[in-house]
Amino acid sequence: MRNTNTTDQLRMMVYAALFAALTAAGAYLFIPIGPVPVVLQNMFVFLCGLLLGSRWGLTSVGVYLLAGACGLPIFAGGLGGIGRIVGPTGGYLVGYMPAVYLIGKITEHTGRRAIYDVIAMICGSFTLYACGVTWLKILTGMTWAKTLALGMYPFLIGDALKIAAAVAIAKALRPVMGLSDDKARVASSE
Repeated sequence: MRNTNTTDQLRMMVYAALFAALTAAGAYLFIPIGPVPVVLQNMFVFLCGLLLGSRWGLTSVGVYLLAGACGLPIFAGGLGGIGRIVGPTGGYLVGYMPAVYLIGKITEHTGRRAIYDVIAMICGSFTLYACGVTWLKILTGMTWAKTLALGMYPFLIGDALKIAAAVAIAKALRPVMGLSDDKARVASSE
């Protein structure tokens, strides 16, 4: 007889590592439009929260950020190092942590329905922008209006599209990953 708890833990570790890798891959698909590029990283962070929950989502994003801070070229544009964390986009990078945690927590407590997924990702986006825009303003000294114009407004339509895509992807992946509401709640509380 196999130990189901150990098997589930191993499965979640593999998923967390996979999402860290997908987040890194999302950084390579970027469009430089100013101090903050358009990237796919946040879609993978959102998916990570939806599919893995708060605990494992936080673990995955933490692994991604630690690897990037150590110098692996996994941030936007194939860059890495602690300089990216303390640079203009550092608030967004660090903001992935509370965003994925919040998305995971909301999903764990509301169930895995599309409307709740959308609400969770909107809350995660607000959290991400709160961290990113605030850090960008502090670092650059720009006015709030200019900071919002460069660090948030250009990304809202793209984020809406990423949220829509993430809902569809999560709906397709949950059965494949064997994630039901009960398993999600159990995995997040372990």
